[in-house]
Amino acid sequence: MTESTTPRSEESTRPQDYSRRQFARLAGLLGAGASFSRIVPSARANTPVTGQKTSSIFLDKNEYWTGPLPQAAQAAQREILSGNRYDPDNLHDDFLRTVASVEHVPLDRVLVWQGSTDPLIRSVPAFCSPERGLVTCDPTFEVVWEVAKYLGIPLQRVPLTAADRYATNARALLAANPKAGLYYLCAPNNPTGTPTALDEVRWLLDNKPSDAVVLVDEAYIHFSNSPSALSLLGERKDLLVLRTFSKLFGMAGLRVGLSFAHPDLHQRMMRYDGEAATGYTNVSALAGAKVSLLLPDQVRKRREGMTAVRNSVEQHLIKRGIKFIPGSQANMIMVDWGRPVAEVTKAFEQGGIIIGRSWTIWPNMSRVTIGSAEEMQRFNQQVDRIFGT
Repeated sequence: MTESTTPRSEESTRPQDYSRRQFARLAGLLGAGASFSRIVPSARANTPVTGQKTSSIFLDKNEYWTGPLPQAAQAAQREILSGNRYDPDNLHDDFLRTVASVEHVPLDRVLVWQGSTDPLIRSVPAFCSPERGLVTCDPTFEVVWEVAKYLGIPLQRVPLTAADRYATNARALLAANPKAGLYYLCAPNNPTGTPTALDEVRWLLDNKPSDAVVLVDEAYIHFSNSPSALSLLGERKDLLVLRTFSKLFGMAGLRVGLSFAHPDLHQRMMRYDGEAATGYTNVSALAGAKVSLLLPDQVRKRREGMTAVRNSVEQHLIKRGIKFIPGSQANMIMVDWGRPVAEVTKAFEQGGIIIGRSWTIWPNMSRVTIGSAEEMQRFNQQVDRIFGT
């Protein structure tokens, strides 16, 4: 294994590395976690399809089909009565201590955010520059692409291939730009659900430029039995791991996200606006998130239930002769309809089913979120209607 012998200073992405126009755009990104759709086009990719009804089944945003775990919802409701205080009973710090204990990481390696989109957005200007680009798989979660384009940062997208079982190939990522500032991995990947082997993350950490950062987005890790990149964190100053409570925990609208990294990386992410983005978080959401972390049996039950439903949907697609990307370990399937996605999307909409979007690289495929058993039975019925009995 080799390591770059030409490290750069951590200050190489300081404000003066951006032009005035880029810096103005950078300022617009900061604090935009809750409203970033004004800036990042892909955030609007889930905009409701024209004519959809509230009675429709929504299989388009990878939301969990029901709400928070019951005990978490109760804890959140109780905390509303303390909502007149910014941080009742030191809930913020208590939550962080719980996270550190459950995930077996030092307390100074974890921060809480209003969702994981905020730290994801700011990771691009924090670790990239007009000279040090961004590398990702293709397809993957596009927010980082749009931020890079918005700031004029070089972007390389490495296609997922059947030869790699549609999983991350770390060597291909490094070859795409050996001098990138940030390598983004989504594990499991959105939209394919395919896992990223821990050995791939480890290889990339060991072989990239020593001053580059590897970001592992684990938004869907709770649906998977694959090991987390947190096991590699240790004292590293080049690894950032993101988590969210928006998926399996059913808290998408409550906005709770986590970042795990060395304090030096966190400081670089907050250099333009201090700690304002992490110091104040919805207390009801924190209360619910804390309880969620302490219910591993219920997390396992949700994971196993989703997996069983996903397997049944895959079997139905196989029976119908419809292809899909195999190996998903998340609450989604990337389906190859064999025809233009717009046509299929409209047909499902007419049957009361709203499916997910497509990615440019695969124009005949779209992402389908796994809902409840009843919802996916309806989905299977619509598959039969659209593709013939």
